[in-house]
Amino acid sequence: MIRMGVWCMGARLSVLALALCCTLAPSPTHAYIYAHYSNMTSMFEDLSALFGSTLPKEGLMGILVESRPVNGCTAIEPPPALPPSNDANITKFIALIRRYDCNFDIKVLHAQQAGFSAAIVHNMYSDTLLNMNYSNGTIAEEIEIPSVFTSYYASQILRNFIIPEQGAYVILKPEFAFPLSYYLIPFTGVVGMIILVMVVILIVRCVQYRKRLRKNRLSKEQLKRIPIHRFSKGDDYDVCAICLDEYEEGDKLRVLPCSHAYHCKCVDPWLTKTKKTCPVCKQRVTRQNPEHSESESEEEVARRGEEEGTEGEADSERTPLLRPSNPGSPSGSPGPYSATTTTVTTAQCLASPAPCDSPILGYEGYYSPQEETDSESDDTGEDTHHTDDDTAQLIGRGAVGV
Repeated sequence: MIRMGVWCMGARLSVLALALCCTLAPSPTHAYIYAHYSNMTSMFEDLSALFGSTLPKEGLMGILVESRPVNGCTAIEPPPALPPSNDANITKFIALIRRYDCNFDIKVLHAQQAGFSAAIVHNMYSDTLLNMNYSNGTIAEEIEIPSVFTSYYASQILRNFIIPEQGAYVILKPEFAFPLSYYLIPFTGVVGMIILVMVVILIVRCVQYRKRLRKNRLSKEQLKRIPIHRFSKGDDYDVCAICLDEYEEGDKLRVLPCSHAYHCKCVDPWLTKTKKTCPVCKQRVTRQNPEHSESESEEEVARRGEEEGTEGEADSERTPLLRPSNPGSPSGSPGPYSATTTTVTTAQCLASPAPCDSPILGYEGYYSPQEETDSESDDTGEDTHHTDDDTAQLIGRGAVGV
């Protein structure tokens, strides 16, 4: 699950990085040529070149001059001197160059060397706009002026109406583009921070989940401390309560502190993968540390207290499957399972087996629930004698079968 989440987040980051690179990468942008003549303004569409400088946002204004030679494949003649009646704000010249015969970067370089501030390359007998690319990286690095590519129709208007007229001029202005990169970089940073926080939260939750599972399960070291008993005829165990198979000579039995025994292959997965409690009586296999509880949270303890304090409610998963009679109950009657105890197998019915019969007693590192009840046996001695007398009377009357 963690690998899948990390892979998905990596894919999202890759997509965002690709979008950022595509946005920030240089690409040809649309521009417009504004021709001012005879108190009129005409606009023509063009494409900026992939080399040289970009057009300024406010546009580049200048006098249009047709190049000599018209194809610009050789050295171009410098622009003429400014006429005295010319507008003082118009101090730049723009070259109009024909397509074909040589590469675009050579044409624009010749216009720059001639003293032009920009260059307009037009198509021949076609209105298709092309992306002007360079053929030589060294030449492209020398180009500093902007250049655009326009249609054949626009070149005819410019050549026939703009160039001959006195005082006419053109403005090369880039198309207004939404500054996507200006907003995409902060957006990418915010998304990256959110993904980073999500990854940290996912890791923390996974670690907490693993710790919770580890607290409710036995480790391999703890499992090795539980003794293994080789079954032989005459033992007090006869049937495994998990697989319901009878024990055979030489079977390995895992004897829990509650004196319930199971096949090792049956109970080991339960203890290491489900819970570290006895599958039948739900008693803990390890001693609970009062300072650092390893199996139950405060909510579980509170829930168990409510279940124990409420009578008549349904049994929970913590309720033992086999419960002995309760001599100290207010009604004085035996527990609900006291009458059917004799029908269950001997292996699972030893509510309080004799100390000498349990192979777990005296084993280091583990406790027995009998130890906790030893101190209470003295206080309940009188009630036990009464219960034994009642049981003896019931046996004498034939009410309970042995």
